[in-house]
Amino acid sequence: MFDFIMNDILGTPAILVGLFALFGLLLQKKGIADVISGTLKTIMGFLILNGGASILIGSLDIFGKMFEKAFHIQGVIPNNEAIVAIAQQTFGKETAMIMLFGMVMNILIARFTPFKYIFLTGHHTLFMACLISAVFATGGVTGLPLIIIGSIILGLLMVFMPALVQPYVREITGNDSIAVGHFGSFGYFVSGFIGKRVGDKSKSTEDIKVPKSLGFLRDTSVAMSLTMTILFLVVAPIAGKGYVESELSGGVNFLVFSLMQAITFAAGVYVVLAGVRMLIAEIVPAFKGIADKVVKDAKPALDCPAVFPFAPNAVIIGFLFSFVAGLLSMFLLPLFGLKIIVPGLIPHFFTGAAAGVFGNATGGRRGAMIGSFANGLLISFLPALLLPVLGSLGFEGTTFGDSDFGVVGILLSFIIKLFS
Repeated sequence: MFDFIMNDILGTPAILVGLFALFGLLLQKKGIADVISGTLKTIMGFLILNGGASILIGSLDIFGKMFEKAFHIQGVIPNNEAIVAIAQQTFGKETAMIMLFGMVMNILIARFTPFKYIFLTGHHTLFMACLISAVFATGGVTGLPLIIIGSIILGLLMVFMPALVQPYVREITGNDSIAVGHFGSFGYFVSGFIGKRVGDKSKSTEDIKVPKSLGFLRDTSVAMSLTMTILFLVVAPIAGKGYVESELSGGVNFLVFSLMQAITFAAGVYVVLAGVRMLIAEIVPAFKGIADKVVKDAKPALDCPAVFPFAPNAVIIGFLFSFVAGLLSMFLLPLFGLKIIVPGLIPHFFTGAAAGVFGNATGGRRGAMIGSFANGLLISFLPALLLPVLGSLGFEGTTFGDSDFGVVGILLSFIIKLFS
């Protein structure tokens, strides 16, 4: 029963978000039709978002293989899912307990402190619980002390990180109804902070004037398709016609395959945005019940794509500049005696795009470019610095990708060494 609750219910993000919506609607004493509709649409919105993310990940994975083959780069590729899958074999029980009691701590902190954030990004809750388990295990902290300390730390992070970036979220959305619950928040904060100091938010990425002959570029899907087509068609020939057709495309012409993957990527972005709009439309009203009855003025802290619809141009700019920073970092990291971190397109797209939106909100076009570039440096150097912390556990081949995991892992490791 415990495994069923932890792995099948609480471990399924769509169901977890749906339960929060159900709870909120029931507290408002909504009619049965509204409860069923609101709960199902919340789950559906999350599944649409995940479906779009899966499309994106599939396309990015192919591009990543082309890129590695083209430039013969070997290094560590950050991947949250991969390292969690490895760690679960050793710390599965501890991770599950920290995740469960961490969520309870989140609600208690939101109830009794001014930090009224309910963290709803279930998979990132799992990832952070796993990181905390792994880091403490290296310091010899196990059993009940690990679960108690880990749960408190996770609960604090689930309210503190949304609170850290909330002033910038208000500038993005124009209101205070939602928050960002994603453990890339340190990068978003840095982007927003830099944007405010180097840019001019009156010159927004969304006001970029496009000649009438290029008016079709104002359509985000078209602009994204063309951007990715250029990237694919540059990298594919360098990777080699033979490699692409024999290893990736199943015999389909390498140029046609590259074109279709670029458009597939843009389709994935379109699906993600559709899922986000449905999710927000349903979960924000449902949250009124939790705000009124359990945690007054509670704010749902949602995954980072929640901010994408507010500045679609900044999404493209943020991804590109974050990725460029990742490429540059491959040459810089060895100079500091660190392992090469191969830029993972998945973290650079999701966190880079969100950082672009944050930078744009505070510093316009310049803020989006410089802020997302800074994020790209962070998610290159922080994973490299985190590697020695995780290496003793047999995780040398991969590491966590998003900025908060690096910051938290390095700080916890330092504190454990200090007290030990």
